[in-house]
Amino acid sequence: MNSMTRQLLRSLPLLMLVAACGGGASDAETAATADTMAAGPLSVADTPTRARAADGRYISWKEHIIDDEATGGVAIAGSDGLSVADLDKDGHMDIVSVHESDTTYDGVADGHVRIAFGSADPDVWELMTLGEGEEVGAAEDVAIADMNGDGYPDIVVACELAHLIYFQNPGPDARTARWERVIPSVTLDRGSFIRVWTADFDGDGRPEVVTPNKGAQNPERGTTVKNTISYFTLSPDPLDGDGWVEHELTQVVIPINSQPIDLDGDGDLDVLGGSRGEARVFWFENTSDGTITFDEHRIEISGGGDLPPRVTGFNLDYADLNGDGRLDVALRDGRNGVVWLAQPEDPAAVWTRHVIGDIPPEVLIGFALADIDNDGDSDLVVGAYSQGDRARDAETGPEAAGGRLAWFENPGDATASWTRHDFSRRARGMFDKFIPRDMDGDGDIDFIGTRGNSVPYDGVFWLEQVRTAEPVAAFEQARAVESVQRSLPGPRP
Repeated sequence: MNSMTRQLLRSLPLLMLVAACGGGASDAETAATADTMAAGPLSVADTPTRARAADGRYISWKEHIIDDEATGGVAIAGSDGLSVADLDKDGHMDIVSVHESDTTYDGVADGHVRIAFGSADPDVWELMTLGEGEEVGAAEDVAIADMNGDGYPDIVVACELAHLIYFQNPGPDARTARWERVIPSVTLDRGSFIRVWTADFDGDGRPEVVTPNKGAQNPERGTTVKNTISYFTLSPDPLDGDGWVEHELTQVVIPINSQPIDLDGDGDLDVLGGSRGEARVFWFENTSDGTITFDEHRIEISGGGDLPPRVTGFNLDYADLNGDGRLDVALRDGRNGVVWLAQPEDPAAVWTRHVIGDIPPEVLIGFALADIDNDGDSDLVVGAYSQGDRARDAETGPEAAGGRLAWFENPGDATASWTRHDFSRRARGMFDKFIPRDMDGDGDIDFIGTRGNSVPYDGVFWLEQVRTAEPVAAFEQARAVESVQRSLPGPRP
């Protein structure tokens, strides 16, 4: 699309408003608008936004690239996990991202761990490769915490093709000095670590590492083999690879998550887990008293949606969505899109399911809760996984699935219907992770995200929330050359 056409599309809603108010567009403007409309349905990106913030202004989105093959000069692919911290303590947020690279599940141990060191300008980043190749084989997730107590955040990476790997922050010279690293011996040749988190379970000031291991990068369909969710305690020197001690929490079929969260509100960190093979979620209540102990509880689910739940817990987020003072859980339901589970007064009792929404025909993968419209409640940003034959990537019609970006507006009563606002639908993209941040300091929520399954466009980006007095095109992509933007399939919501 050339710049003149895009400008006409951005002007379209204003022309329509003028006409509705009895004003007259020029003959040239009217003719240009008619030609544009005759060309076919607008893509999702070029459709005028209907979303509005609490202050009445319209919400659209602008994409900014942080790291990709063209920007960083490194052929990163299969971008997945993401975490943020001020690694060099210069007062600016840094971003650690992991890139699986093994996009065809060919068993090749390859991947990248990247750091984007931040600055005062959210569009200026210093990029560095922390690890690559076999030592970070199919890097899938990353966690950041000060593991050795020196005041500088360290990094732990989960690799889908083999092991965990620990990178120790060298301190003030984090941008230039070597980060020492170790593969804990107890994790060697254990593939496939799919998630990793850090948490201080016993309150001693030293974090533990908690992770699920799904057994194989691409487990055989219908497998009944059980694998572990474990936490690891570390010696005072985390670089002592033999000092990592594994403590098993449970064994389930294809464990897929083990996220630390104070679920019961008693001041210590519990663990919320999920099993893809058993299609269920569960939590481990922290009962530590001097030594780390947990009690396992199954989460029973009732209500909501036309079909029984099918939950795995692959991605999770938390907020008090109904205002009762308890954390509720948002997660993907394979039959109903994203749902939220209302925590009962007794978390061992039955949790009530409420549907947020879905984005068919795409497969919804990543999401995050945040107050996007500044009205005091949590909304939900979502990203989809583009599947299918890449030979169809050039298709412009709505029938071919794509990588979609959208957000669901909380109606105020979270048990009521949420409104979906689509803002991009490209031929390719798997949007696995979102982190809400006010990147430009203007008082509204932006998002950092990863995009995979779209080589050469894989990498890290941020979405700037843009507010305008009048409706404009819903999305402005960062690249002049991109995968094809598509319209919505079927009737618009």
